[in-house]
Amino acid sequence: MHKYLLNLLLLSFLVCDFSPVLSSTNQHIKSNSTFKIELPKIIVADIKSQLNITLNKDWPQTNDSISLLLNTKKITVKPSKNSITLPYVYKGKQKITVQIGNHHQSKLYSAIPLWMSILPPLIAIVMALLFKEVFSALFVGLFSGTLIIFSFQDISIFSAFFKAIFAISDTYIIQSLADTGHISIIVFSMLIGAMVKLITQNGGMQGVVNKLSKFAQSPRSGQFVTWLLGVLIFFDDYANTLVVGNTMRPVSDRLKISREKLAYIVDSTAAPVASIAMITTWIGIELSYIQSATVQINVDESPYSIFLNSLPTRFYPFFTLFFILMLIVMKKDFGPMYKAELRSRNKEQHISTNTEPAKLNGSEEIEIPKNIPTRWYNAGIPVLVVIFGTFAGLVFTGWDTSIWNDSNISFGSKLSHIIGASDSYLALLWSSLSAVLIAAFLSISQRILSLKTTIDALVSGFKTMLTAILILILAWALADITKDMHTADFISNILIATEVPPQFLPAFTFLLSALIAFSTGSSWGTMAILYPLILPASWALCHSAGMNNLESMNIFYITVSAILAGSVLGDHCSPISDTTILSSLASSCNHIEHVRTQLPYALTVGMVSIVAGLLPAAYGVSSWLLIPAGFLTLYFIVKFAGKKTDIL
Repeated sequence: MHKYLLNLLLLSFLVCDFSPVLSSTNQHIKSNSTFKIELPKIIVADIKSQLNITLNKDWPQTNDSISLLLNTKKITVKPSKNSITLPYVYKGKQKITVQIGNHHQSKLYSAIPLWMSILPPLIAIVMALLFKEVFSALFVGLFSGTLIIFSFQDISIFSAFFKAIFAISDTYIIQSLADTGHISIIVFSMLIGAMVKLITQNGGMQGVVNKLSKFAQSPRSGQFVTWLLGVLIFFDDYANTLVVGNTMRPVSDRLKISREKLAYIVDSTAAPVASIAMITTWIGIELSYIQSATVQINVDESPYSIFLNSLPTRFYPFFTLFFILMLIVMKKDFGPMYKAELRSRNKEQHISTNTEPAKLNGSEEIEIPKNIPTRWYNAGIPVLVVIFGTFAGLVFTGWDTSIWNDSNISFGSKLSHIIGASDSYLALLWSSLSAVLIAAFLSISQRILSLKTTIDALVSGFKTMLTAILILILAWALADITKDMHTADFISNILIATEVPPQFLPAFTFLLSALIAFSTGSSWGTMAILYPLILPASWALCHSAGMNNLESMNIFYITVSAILAGSVLGDHCSPISDTTILSSLASSCNHIEHVRTQLPYALTVGMVSIVAGLLPAAYGVSSWLLIPAGFLTLYFIVKFAGKKTDIL
């Protein structure tokens, strides 16, 4: 009898399910239900990420919550379309275990150490500066990034090597070309290249040179005209760079101004002017970034008001424009730029012991037949179409009747709001295509060029942009890798973790912004990262230090300026920046030589911006005092550090 009862008890034990029940909400789960753990394709350590759990099609459809165990931690969630997404921070090499009811799954992962995210841009930048060859530098930077990514994906080093090479083309290059903004820049650049080729071949550019020669009779006056054009074309940095560089290149060559100096003036007027003017393509994106930050801290002030209040403390753009003017007026240079100017004055334009003559765009100088008339308007009209057409396109794409009819808003504010909401890419495409068509019409209607010659010139202009476009594509691909590997987070974490007084925050932010822009090659990308990250942190830091709202807002305004100004500085210093590349392209300057000669000037102005601008401003010194003080400091730097390059 006892033996019979023992066997019955044992049988009952075997048929009963003693699996732990996590919650009564899981009682509806069938025994044959399963799920799958899905990890991110790229796992970087110590970064807020996600863990996806996909329930199979047999999972019962219900609105009830599900309780699960995630590495022994109990979590209650509600599935959405048979999927569960959980926030998760990955650490080193570990195993994730998920249990739902009596079902469990495990998965091993190896997270990329966050510090390794700095390697791809760092390798690309160091190689570019050491070997003075940007294609191989960008490619090796890309390869180092993809190799790191695949080396942590539990495959053999042999497979990782080949997957890393193939991912450069099938993932990152294709991904960079899939961006409509990038394609717009490529098409715009090609159209500008075609226009420049055509207005050169139809004699129009020579006519412009002849007209400008009346005002540009010496290297100093030639540089001043270039600077002035850069300031006047204030509404977009891309249009500024390509129009001014291409227009003034023949003039600067005739006056023996080095291509390096031309590229510096072009590059260092484009973004600084666009970043401080009140009617530019930068305003819309900047206002959106500021708004995303103010929402987090419940500040009542409008983004546009914050933008206006931050303008007086944008020291780097103001100081850069003044610094260029001082170099021109005092006819002095220092560092690598001084040597480049001496070579140019001695009829050794573009020649260096380490580099070939600068032909970034792959073009040769065009010989104009003597029978071609040099009428300035054949170039002037297309160039003006680009300038005013871009402005008109900005107004058209950003037009808002409610703002325009609001009598409480001033005319300048209306125009700023409209342009801030515009689509700059569309405006640039429309204006450049219109300029090409008008240039072609002027060439054919005056019988200067035949239809075939005109088309050949346009196609040739497209070809001249190939080199620059390839560099842009590689730079964009590298920027995507830095985004996937969270390079900006690594740099941000280092400086944010450093406990500093609130008054030091703008200077630290300026350096952080410059470092991120230098590493990623994108000033807009840097602003997108830092505005929502740093602005709330600055507000919290000020209040934790016992500051009132007025004092906190002062630091807040300066921090807004520091993010933008620092991103422009980093952009100027970076060999992988698209605007720096475009400046080299428009000036036909060797790209690495442009970066090498511009770097000391940018760093000099950046240092003055911190010492004579951001630090005293954070302690309450008025910008009306600091800007003249910074100008005076730069004057003395040029006076005592610079050497005469022009005896005319």
